[in-house]
Amino acid sequence: MSEVENNGDFIRWLGPDLSIKILSHLEDPRDLGRVSAVSGSWHQFVVGNGLSKQLCLKHFPELSTASNVIEVDNMIEPIRFGPGNPMTLDCLKRNHKVYAFLACGLERNMRENCISEAIVASSTDNYPGESIQNTMEPRDRTELKASYWSSKGESDPSVPETLIYKLISKICIVEEIDVQPFQAYFQNGNPIYSAKSVRFRMGYLKQPKELKSTRIAKRALRGRDFVWTYTSPEFPMAQENRLQKFKLPEPVFCVGDMLLVELLGRVQKQRTDQLYYICIAHIQVKGRSLCSGFSAKIQQSGRCFLKYSPEADSYFRSPGEVTMPFTELSNASSRLRSFTCTIM
Repeated sequence: MSEVENNGDFIRWLGPDLSIKILSHLEDPRDLGRVSAVSGSWHQFVVGNGLSKQLCLKHFPELSTASNVIEVDNMIEPIRFGPGNPMTLDCLKRNHKVYAFLACGLERNMRENCISEAIVASSTDNYPGESIQNTMEPRDRTELKASYWSSKGESDPSVPETLIYKLISKICIVEEIDVQPFQAYFQNGNPIYSAKSVRFRMGYLKQPKELKSTRIAKRALRGRDFVWTYTSPEFPMAQENRLQKFKLPEPVFCVGDMLLVELLGRVQKQRTDQLYYICIAHIQVKGRSLCSGFSAKIQQSGRCFLKYSPEADSYFRSPGEVTMPFTELSNASSRLRSFTCTIM
């Protein structure tokens, strides 16, 4: 390459350290894809220095828990790489594509509620009028009636209650969980049936199954069918009629689509029977999920595999949307059909 051509290439002119520092300030993962498509030398620089992984972890540091990355090309048996195998150029390219798609696949904006379904409660006072399904309604009353879940009454205020929800994706990044106790505006004194404190667990079912039957639901509540990959600290709950925000110490990379809400301790007696109750009006989860094309498969061993299929991904193929300009994706010799990321 001539000196003039060389001076036109700022990566060669500035040197690798300064170039990496400049490129690390990119915010949109697609911009890094455009950088890698400028020339063969720029593509090699981006791939060789793992810039797509750095950018992905910059926005979503929770993904650093991924222990292994595997590309599945045309559904052929995957080639693993990790501590026992050297990082060849092919492995670096594979790493580059996987983290680039992950960075674009994770939603940039926070969702107000990442709960898709209310599954089961440890007890319900009057079913179905006071069932867990009512906690999906943001308001504590509708036009016809009050909207809340109520536990059964207990003489012992230390008896806990648990609520299980299904999240919108098997892979979510959760930052905050909000809980609103219910104020019984139709009772004398307008009592608020909050818990003393709350704790959250996130995880997955050991074997895929429906949780609708009473038998399976009871087993699930005893924890026999779940693996909880995260347990939050215990948060004190105020006896106030408002949506109380419980921000997790760090954003949680939730593997699995199950959320367990533990309501610990009771503070309010009902005057008519002198028993303690817990009543919840609404629960919501703030976080991000993966776009279409991503799925997760969890084995009985506890390992979780995150899979990506470009054919099923509407994000990268939506009308009028500019796809990521990775030159290797259009190369027939390295067709990326899907990849698998070993999370645990």
